[in-house]
Amino acid sequence: MDSRRPPFPRLAIVAMLACIAVLATPAPACAAASVYLEELTTTEVRAEVAAGTTTILVPIGGTEENGPHMVLGKHNVRAHILAGRIAHALGNALVAPVIAYVPEGSIVPAAQHMRFAGTISIPPAAFEAMLEAAAESFAAHGFRDIVFLGDHGGYQTSEAAAAARFNRSWKRTPARAHALAAYYRAAAADFPAALRAHGYSEAEIGTHAGLADTALALAVDPALVREDILHAGRDLDAAHGVYGDPRRATAALGAPGIDDIVRVSVAAIRREVARR
Repeated sequence: MDSRRPPFPRLAIVAMLACIAVLATPAPACAAASVYLEELTTTEVRAEVAAGTTTILVPIGGTEENGPHMVLGKHNVRAHILAGRIAHALGNALVAPVIAYVPEGSIVPAAQHMRFAGTISIPPAAFEAMLEAAAESFAAHGFRDIVFLGDHGGYQTSEAAAAARFNRSWKRTPARAHALAAYYRAAAADFPAALRAHGYSEAEIGTHAGLADTALALAVDPALVREDILHAGRDLDAAHGVYGDPRRATAALGAPGIDDIVRVSVAAIRREVARR
């Protein structure tokens, strides 16, 4: 063997092992490993804000009945996952922990969703105070745009009221809160309209735990839906908290709706930020 010849095979093996070691090493501290605030350290969050990540998305879900075929935390999971997708698309946003305690109706006497086991409800005033305090916390840490993403229709007015009060209190600062109506409208109005255009009836699409709601849940995470109960078709009626007919729901049916919610929300946030 020629001793002047470089030991390429040995160097190749060393390089390969080095690459494996790099892949197995956690991401450097200077790069955020996630868009989810609760998965970051305080120093990572501070560095992100200093680098221009000054939008914080506040996903708001709710813990409520969704019929016998869908889990109580449907809104929480949907808001968490969609907020993550929206943050990635924006490129300068983080996602706050999901707010899972929301107004769901009178507790005593039980009304609205509180008539069904597992639902959790808090008074609207407490809910609004929680949103305001969360927004103030984020503003204190340097976030300039606090965006409420409400996945449930029952508290949209409270979202707007909390954002308006925050903006009045913090008007001399760069921070602003936004109650993003476009997010909820895309799920509750635009997606059902698309289903109607494809021949599905209003009665089948429904307003709660029906075709539209269940299809969106399946597209986000199939584990949210008890498909054996869905396909059996028993107790899928108003007496059991279902308004619509979810039996033909599939993940493929819901996927375009999920994509539209993300697209519409990203565009709306960019417009809100640009004009303030």
